[in-house]
Amino acid sequence: MRTDDTGGSGLDLRHHGDAEVRDDGAALTDLAVNVRADTPPVWLREEIAGSLSSLAAYPDGRAARAAVAARHGLPVERVLLTAGAAEAFVLLARALKVRRPVVVHPQFTEPEAALRDAGHSVDRVLLREEDGFRLDPAAVPKDADLVVIGNPTNPTSVLHPAGVVAQLARPGRVLVVDEAFMDAVPGEREALAGRTDVPGLVVLRSLTKTWGLAGLRIGYVLAPSEIIAELERAQPLWPVSTPALAAAEACVTPRALAEAGHAAHRITADRAHLVAGLAEFASRGVRVVQPAEGPFVLVGMAGAAAVRRRLRDLGYAVRRGDTFPGLGEEWVRVAVRDRGTANGFLKALSAALP
Repeated sequence: MRTDDTGGSGLDLRHHGDAEVRDDGAALTDLAVNVRADTPPVWLREEIAGSLSSLAAYPDGRAARAAVAARHGLPVERVLLTAGAAEAFVLLARALKVRRPVVVHPQFTEPEAALRDAGHSVDRVLLREEDGFRLDPAAVPKDADLVVIGNPTNPTSVLHPAGVVAQLARPGRVLVVDEAFMDAVPGEREALAGRTDVPGLVVLRSLTKTWGLAGLRIGYVLAPSEIIAELERAQPLWPVSTPALAAAEACVTPRALAEAGHAAHRITADRAHLVAGLAEFASRGVRVVQPAEGPFVLVGMAGAAAVRRRLRDLGYAVRRGDTFPGLGEEWVRVAVRDRGTANGFLKALSAALP
């Protein structure tokens, strides 16, 4: 683990998995985007459709905000609804007065991109493959007053123990934990969402991944009320649409939480099947970061860029890894899908490997 303050290293921090399946990639089997397949479910589409008759009125987020607060056992003053987690990163970068922000990488690159766009100089703490991409809190500079980490982390699929992540907190520091994929972890173990005993804790959640709502843009922030107030002042009026508010309210009901729990167990089983299949290629230089806990796996191999191109020719899109700080051209990220899709991918990978 090391700190990197090189100022960006020329990486395209705004490259995301959806770029792999746009334009000429639209017909490919999508293993590049981490949104759960076969979503949104019918009942959720009906809830969203039912909100369309209210589009003439300005959005009123009070009911959805209260529902999210109740889901996490928090007062509404500690909740802010956002147009996806991406908006939350922009609000944090623009609203908070910080001197030394640090982002723990490899992870989702949008937090760093938002900080840089807001004029901040960003330091990086780079986790290493030889350490299993595990966090050592001591590696984060003591004078960092904003620290960002994902859990489980995109793209490594590492789930850091909640107690280890909480060690990053200290008076005068804002600790931002991106839990966009936590609801894909059975029981949401290691979650910090809902905790009020960790100073400066800001937890981001997304409803777009598990529920297939990337096109609707809905997420939320859980934080001390004074931080929420700062973020809210930086938000434009009516930032979350009426359909997105309806989705937020629907996705935190007991029925929805139970369904998400079942999906998390299914993802766990499907991921185990994929990892076992990938292990068959170990003799051909394929390695998987383990234990993987998210709805995706990080896969390393020599010549990954060429393999990725051959996979496209065979009908499969995977996410390149070289735009994540701390990774390189030998990495790809593969989304967890059903076993039939995984088997087809594994057959294609066998043909694509040198």
